[in-house]
Amino acid sequence: MKILIAVDDSPHSERAVEFVTRIRWPAGSRLMVLTVVQPVTTALAGPVETGMGLEFGQELRERHQALVTRTENVLRTCGFATEGRVVEGDPRDALLQIARDEHVDLIVVGSHGRTGLAKLMLGSVSSTAVTHAPCSVLVIKKPGRR
Repeated sequence: MKILIAVDDSPHSERAVEFVTRIRWPAGSRLMVLTVVQPVTTALAGPVETGMGLEFGQELRERHQALVTRTENVLRTCGFATEGRVVEGDPRDALLQIARDEHVDLIVVGSHGRTGLAKLMLGSVSSTAVTHAPCSVLVIKKPGRR
């Protein structure tokens, strides 16, 4: 079984990873840890490609890589085979594209639980995954939410 876990350095994705570690998966299952770096942009000029923007973008990619490495270490300590990926783009699009390209059997995401205007403005990776993914999606919610 190929399982894709999307992480974003939030308590929500930490809960998703912790949930995955408690499940007994089929023998030979592989876990792919994915995080997505959104390109650095300015409101008027679009993508930032020089100076401080490049430095900030590089720092952002390094932080995302560190997140993937930490997550892989947690999963490997629990006995899982892992592969890490840091990609650039819109998190919703990137998650779906990787799931298609890699023929993933299951996507696991944490839910921020946003509603109303916050959900409309920020989008929802979990909602997009549930609606458009080529495979099953497991959404881990904050305990106690109804």
